[in-house]
Amino acid sequence: MNYSIQQLTYLVAIDRYRSFSKAAEHCYVTQPTLSMQIKKLENDLGLPLLDRSKQPLKFTQIGELIVEQAREALSELKVIDDIIDRSKGKVAGELRVGIIPTIAPYLMPIFLGDFLRKYPEVELVVTEFKTEEIVERLNNESIDVGILATPLKIASIVEKPLFYEKLLAYADDELSSTKGNRIELDKMLSKKLWILSEGNCFRNQTFNLCSLNQTKYKNLEFNYESGSIETLMRLVDKEGGSTIIPELALDVITEEQIDRVKFIGSTNPLREISTITRRKGLKESMINAMRDSIVKSLPKSVLDNKDNGEVVAI
Repeated sequence: MNYSIQQLTYLVAIDRYRSFSKAAEHCYVTQPTLSMQIKKLENDLGLPLLDRSKQPLKFTQIGELIVEQAREALSELKVIDDIIDRSKGKVAGELRVGIIPTIAPYLMPIFLGDFLRKYPEVELVVTEFKTEEIVERLNNESIDVGILATPLKIASIVEKPLFYEKLLAYADDELSSTKGNRIELDKMLSKKLWILSEGNCFRNQTFNLCSLNQTKYKNLEFNYESGSIETLMRLVDKEGGSTIIPELALDVITEEQIDRVKFIGSTNPLREISTITRRKGLKESMINAMRDSIVKSLPKSVLDNKDNGEVVAI
C-alpha cells in the first residue's frame, strides 16, 4: 500500500485542527495541496477517511482508526530523530510547554532567561492551561511537556517531580497576629476563606488540605471564588479573611504583605510540581535541559522541602 509520511502528517494535522485551511497553514502548504494529497490517500486506500458533509470536519469510523495509527507511526519516527539528537548532545528545536496558571507567574521569570541564553537554538513555546487541558494536549501531541501539580496517576503519562513547595496561609491582620509563625486551619476557617475558581488543581488541594466538601462549601458565607492567587491576596488585604498561596509566590509579594504569611498547622503541607510527558520520551534532551535550568534557579529553601512536609492530594 502506497502512502507517504507527508500524507500521514497532513491527516494528523486535520485531526488536530478539524479544518483543511488551518491544517494547511500548520503544515506550511497551500490548502489545495493538502486537500489533493488527502484525496489521493483516500483513493490509494480505496476508503473515505473524512465525512466532508460535516462541519467541523469529522473522520469516518475507519478514518478515526487510521489517523490514530498515523499519529503513533509519526511519533515512532520522531523517536529516531530524538535518539540521533541525544547521541550528538544536541539541544535544539521547538519545545512546546503547557504550564498551569498557579505556577507560571512565579516559576517562568526565575529560569526562562538563563535557559534561553544557555540554549539559544531552542525555540520555547509556553502556554498556560489548566491541568485537564495539559493532559489532553499532551495526548494529542499539541504540546511536548507539561509543568503542573502532581500526582496525577495517569497510565499514559510519565511524571517526574521537579520540586516541592510549601502551601502557606495569607491572612488578615487579626489572623496573622497569631503568636508564632504558624496558624491552624481551624482559625482560618473561622473567617472568610478566599478560594480559586473551579478547574484549578490548586483549588482541589485547598479543599483537601482544609478537609472541606466542595458541595457543602457552596452553602457557606465565605464562598467567593477568583481566577488568580493575586486577586485572592488583594481580597484578603481589603476584606479580611485568609487564602492559601504557593511558596514561590513569596518572591513577588511586598514587605508589608510578607507579615501576613504563616505556615499552616504542624505538618508543612506541600504541593508536588512535576514535568509530565508521554511515554514515548520525545525531545528528551530539551526537556532535561529545561528541568535542570528550573532546579538550578530555585531557592535552597524550596529544594530542601522534599523530606520536610506532606504532599497534599489534588
